[in-house]
Amino acid sequence: MKLEHIIHLEHCKLVCAGDKNRTISKVFCCDLLSIAMAKAPANGAWVTVMGNRNTLAVATLADVACIVLAEGAAFDEDTIKQAQKEGIAVLETELPVFDVALKIHEMI
Repeated sequence: MKLEHIIHLEHCKLVCAGDKNRTISKVFCCDLLSIAMAKAPANGAWVTVMGNRNTLAVATLADVACIVLAEGAAFDEDTIKQAQKEGIAVLETELPVFDVALKIHEMI
C-alpha cells in the first residue's frame, strides 16, 4: 500500500506529507527509541506517543515512511520542518496507539 492512502486516514491530521509514493510495508508500535532504532521496519508506519526531535532522528535512521503521533502527541514547528526536509510523513491523532495502528494494519 502507498503512503498516499494512509495520509487520508480518518481521525488523523496530516502535518507533513512526505513522499506519497512510498510503499508502507507494515505498522510498528513502540515508544522506546532505542528499540525503535533497532527494530522499526524500513518503509514502515511508526505509531508512537513520543513527540520529540529524537523520534524524528530515529525515524530517519530506520528509514520509516511515516510517523503517526497518537494520543495527542505533537512535534514542534522546527521538528516538522526537519521532517519535511527528511521526506518523512507525519500524522497526528487523538486515537490510542492500538486503535490507529489497527486501522493502518487493516489497510495494508
